[in-house]
Amino acid sequence: MAQTMKDLQKKRIAGDISDTLIFVQHPEVVTIGPKAVRDNVIVEGYPTSPTDRGGGITWHGPGQLVAYPIVKWDIEEQSIRGIIGRLEDWVIAALLECGISAYKDEAMQGAWVDGHKICSIGLSFLHWVSRHGISINIDTPENRVEGLEFCGIEAGTHTSLSQLGYVNDNEGQPLDVDRMEKSLILTCEENLGRVPLGPVDWRPEILV
Repeated sequence: MAQTMKDLQKKRIAGDISDTLIFVQHPEVVTIGPKAVRDNVIVEGYPTSPTDRGGGITWHGPGQLVAYPIVKWDIEEQSIRGIIGRLEDWVIAALLECGISAYKDEAMQGAWVDGHKICSIGLSFLHWVSRHGISINIDTPENRVEGLEFCGIEAGTHTSLSQLGYVNDNEGQPLDVDRMEKSLILTCEENLGRVPLGPVDWRPEILV
């Protein structure tokens, strides 16, 4: 997946593709960012993988929706803090569309619900084209994400919507990865200024 994102980023820089949004779920892995390496963070009991996105460690696994925006940001949009803020607003709007009130917290970038962090954001840029992105914990395995201490935020602060009791949307439908993906698509234009044209099924090896 990492190489696929790099290849797509290069294609977007060259103008060979338009802005692209990838939705995926990963098998369980804790990605180790540059900040975690500098701080000599040790992760035990989890599979790990290095990553070149910003930030420290991030848990990925079943029940988590990951969204990777391969986006060429216009000149007036070119602020890292501003782009992160727009991604935060996007997630918050998508959660509200499901009937969940989320918010930002100065403790760490992302989206928070009921005092817990349920969304992480980490990006990498080249010529103002982004890769990596956001992860939203929806129905993750119990005590996996909660068991990690994330770069100054104590274990148990990160959790999932299901652990907080949010298992249905505001219409009583199951709140799962598919529902969250649909909500992100619905709120994409308003928050990112891009109109999703429709889903395309793909395999990473086709794009490499």
